[in-house]
Amino acid sequence: MGEDLSSVGKPSNLYLIFLVEKAVVASNKILVIDDTTVVRVKVREMLPPGNFEVLEAKDGLEGYNLILREKVSLIMLDFLLPKMSGWEVFQKVQAQADLRKIPLVIMSGRKEEVTEKILEPFKYFEFLGKPFDQKQLVGAIKSAMAKAKLPREDVAAQPAPVQTPVAVQTTVQASVAVQTTKEEISAGELVNQASLVAEIKLLQEKTTKMQTEIESLKKQLTQVVTFVKQKIK
Repeated sequence: MGEDLSSVGKPSNLYLIFLVEKAVVASNKILVIDDTTVVRVKVREMLPPGNFEVLEAKDGLEGYNLILREKVSLIMLDFLLPKMSGWEVFQKVQAQADLRKIPLVIMSGRKEEVTEKILEPFKYFEFLGKPFDQKQLVGAIKSAMAKAKLPREDVAAQPAPVQTPVAVQTTVQASVAVQTTKEEISAGELVNQASLVAEIKLLQEKTTKMQTEIESLKKQLTQVVTFVKQKIK
């Protein structure tokens, strides 16, 4: 008699492999984007061999290029990556309708790093905390596959929000505030310019006065020299 898997408290490795095979059909590709070799090897070893191809990328840029080039069936994305962060890869994927349909598992050792950028609940992708075991990995893959099938609205097709009277009033107030600030800046610039002109004029007057005094001193010096010469004679 075979083991009754439904009555076992902890699923066996065979049952986990069965779940993965149901979630990811043969000949499909799973892309693991992580800068840590240990994590990439760990994912590869935990998945059943021979049923699908596991692609690896050691940074966000390499991973994003593989997403564009390969027809992957699942993306496992570390959130902190060199060259291009997992957050940047996530944004690029979500911006393209054909790419955001791909099941996605975001991995991180600190969940708060993800929730700082993306608020919970994670509706269209699954989160997998590090470190993880085989059961958690398989569960994340299954959940990501299910979430990817959920209908989502096209962001580009969403209508622009209608402004309520309060929103309109706030916008007007903001516009008036900006205009007032501009006027204050302009008035300040005029005051500064007027002050600068006054200073220049004052300097010019002082220079003229000094030149007059110098000329007077020259005349006095000439008279003294002439007087001295006469006395010498």
